[in-house]
Amino acid sequence: MKQMDSHNVITPPIFASRYIFLNFILLTLCAQFAFSVLAMKGILLPQMLELWAISKTQFGLLMTIYGVVHNIFYVGLSWAQDRFSPRLLIPINLVLGGITTFFLGQTSDFQTLCFLFLVLAMCCDGAFWPAILSSVRKSTSDEHQGKIFGVFEGGRGIVELFQNALTVTLYTVLGHSLLGLELAFKFNALIMILLGIVAWFRLPVDSLLKSTGDSNTKMIEVIEGMKLSLKLPEVWLASLTGFFIYFLYTSLPFYITYLTDLHTLPVLAVSVFGIAATSAGRIGSAFPAGFIAAKFFGGTSGGMRAGLIAVVVIAASMAVLPHSAVFAWLAMTIMMPLILIIFFMRALYFAPFGEMGLPPRFSGSVIATAAFVVYLPSSFAYLLWGYLLDSYPGVSGY
Repeated sequence: MKQMDSHNVITPPIFASRYIFLNFILLTLCAQFAFSVLAMKGILLPQMLELWAISKTQFGLLMTIYGVVHNIFYVGLSWAQDRFSPRLLIPINLVLGGITTFFLGQTSDFQTLCFLFLVLAMCCDGAFWPAILSSVRKSTSDEHQGKIFGVFEGGRGIVELFQNALTVTLYTVLGHSLLGLELAFKFNALIMILLGIVAWFRLPVDSLLKSTGDSNTKMIEVIEGMKLSLKLPEVWLASLTGFFIYFLYTSLPFYITYLTDLHTLPVLAVSVFGIAATSAGRIGSAFPAGFIAAKFFGGTSGGMRAGLIAVVVIAASMAVLPHSAVFAWLAMTIMMPLILIIFFMRALYFAPFGEMGLPPRFSGSVIATAAFVVYLPSSFAYLLWGYLLDSYPGVSGY
């Protein structure tokens, strides 16, 4: 009887209560709609370049501005993640980001675009994104971190599928007019503002700090917790792994231009492929990522290691593939598993920070600092890809 009891250990559920589950759904919605502009670039990058009247290099510069600004704010505001509650950090930034997104669809002046991307990075990344990640990490126990982040990324994929399908539908119904893209900006902006209002009334108002004294006492606790956590080599190793995975992810928008430039596929056909690959593929690989990593690779670290090896093999096969319309379907067939693997790894790279057993009250500042390392490629990678493709047109650039 004792032997039987030892094999029947009760595993706690991923969500301890309905309240936590509903807040998790709200976090997922906020997290995806905040990045509406970044989601659209995955399927309609050629149309966005036309709307804004900019080159690939200028687009790369916009993304570099975005990346540099949000990385500065990740580090500069890392202390705020454990000092202030999600109710302060998420709703206000989301509303301001919604207002910025609205105006992004109304201008083609490059200097104005640079300013709006700067503001967007401050509001929709800065303190907002680490607060989202920290809240997701605190939504379940350490043993479920791979699963919770997989479900989170898969849930974002479902929202992105809706966003992108709506954008392409508007673009198509309005006769392939850029008006459809402008309306998509306005729609996403309105949803962001509404979600920000809902989040203000739903998210927790208290932080997890033990200190109950004045502001200085709480600040001292936050700083001491950061010092303790950031001395761990595991934190930096996990951050570096995420850096390389995100560097791969930054190349995805240019897979779309790859198909139009080298395989001469129609823009609409490539946009449909973009939805299938980035949204549907994201759902299919991210949702089960934590479960697959635990069952077949011994955990999230093993899953990311296997994914990186697979990317090397598939990318090498893409490099030797002939570039013509005849091989378009073969190119898309090879490209699909490559995208799936990148999203599989992307769903896992923040899970190790929860699995390390760091105290939840300090995890926000650690995740914010780790996010600086993980998302560092956004400061230079988009500009690098854009510069290469503009400087070396055609096959040599890709």
